[in-house]
Amino acid sequence: MTATPLFVPGWRNSGPDHWQSLWEEDLPGAIRVEQRDWENPNLLEWMTGLSTALDHAEPPVVLVAHSLGCILVAHWALRAGSVEVSRVAGALLVAPPDVEGETAPEAVRSFGPIPMEALPFPAMVVGSHTDPYCPLARTHELASAWGARFEDAGESGHITAESGHGPWPFGERLMLGLLMAFR
Repeated sequence: MTATPLFVPGWRNSGPDHWQSLWEEDLPGAIRVEQRDWENPNLLEWMTGLSTALDHAEPPVVLVAHSLGCILVAHWALRAGSVEVSRVAGALLVAPPDVEGETAPEAVRSFGPIPMEALPFPAMVVGSHTDPYCPLARTHELASAWGARFEDAGESGHITAESGHGPWPFGERLMLGLLMAFR
């Protein structure tokens, strides 16, 4: 048995061609965090959505977050209770945006300031040299602050279907490694 993947989409959710959606379809027992309003993110409401999804997942759980979902995971991990956090074996955090940066859309700025403390579980941050929402140096800074291993995705934009990353085999190998590691 492997860990349960819990997909944590970012702002506007992940469409049908997004790697999160494709992986979710292929993984038995996978769960997706659902939010009431994907267009107008509210940190407290989104943290409740993450907690609710986690309550329905069979532990151990590996969080698979993209974009604003990464920032959500950081906020949630530092505010959740120890019992809730203990259900999480690890996290794959892909393309975290700098919600405090100049390129951050107004809708996501309320997720700042970004927590800069070590996460209470193992994590891996995947960053791109050409992400329009977060410079690579800032992605390294977030990974370091969160106590996470950094994985370089090269020139991959924001790592979405629009940037050519539908199935995204590189990321899938990273996720499957995490799922198998946490039994």
